[in-house]
Amino acid sequence: MVSNKLPAFLIALGVLLFIAYSSLFVVSEREQAIVIRFGEIQSVKSEPGLYMKLPFAFMDADRVQYIEKRALRLDLENIRVQVNDGKFYDVDAFVVYRIADARRFRETVSGDRSSAESRLRTRLDSGLRRVYGLRGFEAALSEERVSMMTEIHRDLNIAAESLGVRIEDVRIRRTDLTPELSEQTFRLMESERLAEAELIRARGNEEAQRRRAIADRQVVELVSEAQRDSEIIRGEGDAERNRIFGEAFSRDQDFFQFYRSMRAYNSALNGTGTTMVLSPDSEFFRFFSNPDGNQAPGQTPSPAAPATGGQTPAATGN
Repeated sequence: MVSNKLPAFLIALGVLLFIAYSSLFVVSEREQAIVIRFGEIQSVKSEPGLYMKLPFAFMDADRVQYIEKRALRLDLENIRVQVNDGKFYDVDAFVVYRIADARRFRETVSGDRSSAESRLRTRLDSGLRRVYGLRGFEAALSEERVSMMTEIHRDLNIAAESLGVRIEDVRIRRTDLTPELSEQTFRLMESERLAEAELIRARGNEEAQRRRAIADRQVVELVSEAQRDSEIIRGEGDAERNRIFGEAFSRDQDFFQFYRSMRAYNSALNGTGTTMVLSPDSEFFRFFSNPDGNQAPGQTPSPAAPATGGQTPAATGN
């Protein structure tokens, strides 16, 4: 009798466990749950924990749809926008959003993130085009970039509220020239840099010529001053030499005449290859015949004879 009741007990226990398992669900800290009964939202569970619902979800009774609670990111890349001067640029941007109202999110897009992000992408695209269309390219590279992101954030947040989404941040990652415009801009910049280089080079040559002229003038002035000073010093030296010679001559005239004769001998006979025909009793040789430089009594100086054929030289400087 007991053995006949055991299978029925096990079956009843299994049914109870299945009902209990179907009636419980867990909500983690990273998500929120929406309890749906026959297509209608019964409750939203935003706090983590263990909750109960009606079993038999396959009979369209209570079923649970989990919605992300964490901050989510939506990237928008290679959006071609036109600025107020008519040029086109490629822009990358991203949006950080959070599902703040799970009930509205379920009612508007049936809890589908792809549908919600598609709508946000459309609004972000139009917001970027509008903001860039009111400004020039330089605005995205200046401090005005912050105000541009703030304006897009404000406009996008209005559209996101209808989806139950809260926009937490909007960022413009990149603003680049299109490939066609980039090549054109590169050529323009290259020509401008070449023109600037030529201008700098011309100014450098002009400055070099100016400094070279100044240096040449300074060289001429320095050389002139040096030559003037050297002539002055040379003149002073000659004057001092003449003064010393004059003092020496006045002190000892005989020695001075002897000194001058020795200098004359050295200059005339020091290997110059010059031949002179002189008389032995010439004034030039007076110190040879008499160390005192006085001529012998009765001797008269003879003038130098020209070097002609048939005459014998009295002195030869070889």
